[in-house]
Amino acid sequence: MRQFEHATLMDQAESLAISVSHALELVVKAKGWAVLAVSGGKSPVPMFERLRYRPIRWEAVTVTLVDERAVPPDHPDSNGALVRHHLLREGASVAGWAPLIRDEAEAAAPLQAVQRLNASFQQPDVVVLGMGDDGHTASLFPDAPELQTALSEPEPRYLVTHPSMAPHARVTLNLAALLAAERTFLAITGDKKNAVLERALQAPTPALPVSVVLARHRRGIDIFRTEAQ
Repeated sequence: MRQFEHATLMDQAESLAISVSHALELVVKAKGWAVLAVSGGKSPVPMFERLRYRPIRWEAVTVTLVDERAVPPDHPDSNGALVRHHLLREGASVAGWAPLIRDEAEAAAPLQAVQRLNASFQQPDVVVLGMGDDGHTASLFPDAPELQTALSEPEPRYLVTHPSMAPHARVTLNLAALLAAERTFLAITGDKKNAVLERALQAPTPALPVSVVLARHRRGIDIFRTEAQ
């Protein structure tokens, strides 16, 4: 595990974009193609707006999501809409796009989306994670009834989770899929999240799902931190 400290959000975004692009280049060189799974929310936006200009063989990259809210693709809360707007432009406009929720029908019945995704599961090669104040990552929330299944299922796959404090059901990669990635990056911003991360680094516990990812990842995780927010 490597940790990188940054003075500002912009420094963090630039450094992370460079590292993600290098990881993608290595995978494309080795396999001829790569799958990049990114997180949603506002925090990754500065990184997306730098990554899309990186000189990557974008035509050989498929972009997908670590997790998604069960909302239609153009809903304001859609992670997919965020990625399309901030990442899949400029050089990255030629990348493939694999949404987790394709339409209103899947938003209303996310289990249908999970069945489709798992029928032809694409293992992400490069994963960019964030973390919530409660220690969740992807949509592995400590209060979700499906958490134990998400942590214990041995095969990489998607599942639906229902975090009690969130307004929407979620479609998310399980722990096995996160652990199987070739390269994983975790971005942490602000004093509060940095304090949660310090707790998560002490020992793995389902009370802080990110701690389980950190403790069990075979290839290690690069953590990009900043106290700014």
